[in-house]
Amino acid sequence: MQASTTMRIQTFVIGIALALALLLFAKRHTESAPHTPFRAVIDLTSSESKGTTGIEAPGRLVPGMWIVDEIPPERLIAPLVVLDVSAAVSNDPQYEISVEDIAAWEQAHGQVPLGAVVLARTEADRSRNRSPQLPAFSADATKFLVEGRYAIGLGIDTAMLDSGSSKQAATYQYALAHGLYLLKNVANLDRVPASGAIAMVAPIKLPGVSEAPARLMALVW
Repeated sequence: MQASTTMRIQTFVIGIALALALLLFAKRHTESAPHTPFRAVIDLTSSESKGTTGIEAPGRLVPGMWIVDEIPPERLIAPLVVLDVSAAVSNDPQYEISVEDIAAWEQAHGQVPLGAVVLARTEADRSRNRSPQLPAFSADATKFLVEGRYAIGLGIDTAMLDSGSSKQAATYQYALAHGLYLLKNVANLDRVPASGAIAMVAPIKLPGVSEAPARLMALVW
């Protein structure tokens, strides 16, 4: 009888000890768990056969400027601006993003952050990416973003930032000549807020190339 009582007491004590140990472990685990300030991480990378997301570095146009593996890492993380011109593009497949579009964005969201990556959401028919009818950044809008807002990167959800009908490829030439990188075939811009997110650009670090596939993500607060 005494042995049975002693065994029950020992079992009870062991149970209490295990419960306390589990409680302390859970508390330490919760306290040490990493906390992220972001409510979402959205992948903006396209892997479609019609066009994968890629980056073009300034060295593609200007000898001596950064090629892909030379872009400073601090220029690959920046405030993200999404210019939604999809409504205009639905009416005009060759729509050019204007300074007025940027002004409208700033009226709604405040000034474009200095040193931002600016992406255009056009929702253009991706099957027409190779046709002359493509939306684009206008030369004036590009110049304003470069000189007035010190943008470090421009991108779009089609295969090129200039209209296929543009003979001088003004955006391409001007942006690269001023040290910006260009992003093409960006995806999922409908899932990203127009302002307030952070862009993370992760190109494949291939030595000696001025164009490469890239992983692009938006960190949403």
